[in-house]
Amino acid sequence: MPARLLLVDDEAVNLEIIAEYLDGEDCDLATACDGAQALSLLRDGGGPFDAVVLDRMMPGTDGIEVLRRIKADPALRSLPVILQTAAASREQVAEGLKLGAYYYLTKPYHRDALVAVVRAALADAAQHKDLARRIDESRAVMALMECGTFHFRTLEDARALAAALASLCEEPDLAGMGLIELLINAVEHGNLGIGYHEKAELLSAGRWEEEVGARLQRPENQDKSAEVECRREGARLLFTIRDRGAGFAWERFLSLDESRAFHPNGRGIALARNIAFRTLEYQGCGNQVIVSAPARRTPATPAAGGL
Repeated sequence: MPARLLLVDDEAVNLEIIAEYLDGEDCDLATACDGAQALSLLRDGGGPFDAVVLDRMMPGTDGIEVLRRIKADPALRSLPVILQTAAASREQVAEGLKLGAYYYLTKPYHRDALVAVVRAALADAAQHKDLARRIDESRAVMALMECGTFHFRTLEDARALAAALASLCEEPDLAGMGLIELLINAVEHGNLGIGYHEKAELLSAGRWEEEVGARLQRPENQDKSAEVECRREGARLLFTIRDRGAGFAWERFLSLDESRAFHPNGRGIALARNIAFRTLEYQGCGNQVIVSAPARRTPATPAAGGL
């Protein structure tokens, strides 16, 4: 089924160029010529969209205001927004990042840049949809757990486990987004040694999952697994994630800085820290991270301050 993409730009010629660039990408395109029309389509456009390509500078309701309203709406907040702009100063990029535009394009851009970023955004959207389905399937069984330790090797293991653990959280969609990023990072980078720049190249070539699968088959990796421990502490959950890698310079990934805003990857840890969890702490060399999130209340669990 084609991905559903909303293109928003006040210049008709720009909409035509983007549509031409995306020809052959198996996308169902809708267009809006201003922010008000975009918001109307997003809220009542005949079904959900998978991503938005949004012009920053438009008359009336500009792209920043559209972005702000998308991220403030619980029904839309997980929608990937690709902010395209000719205004690419450090301050302007930082403003968009702070509001949740984790995908950026600077005008003018080449077709390859647009396609790479759109593919990354759509892959994230598909992953979030799959996560929501898995969370619903896991909720009843996982609600019985007080603590547990799980070992995982593959991307599929990480996705299934993230959904199951997220079902324990008060906001499972947000916790799931963060868990899936951290668990996948433990597999691809921690255990298999795929670095930041190498992943960017693999994503652009459409070969990332293929390379992960190939490395998992190497003799030195066949018995290598990562680990996540889940523990309840009153009204919160603690998740400790460990991999068998040599660690990395995690400090620079806690925030998505302007130098990485235009890349198809590198936003997962910042997303986990700023959106998904109450706390996030890397330890040692970076091959262990502890995050916390509010636990989902059950009928037997009174709210704080209750009798």
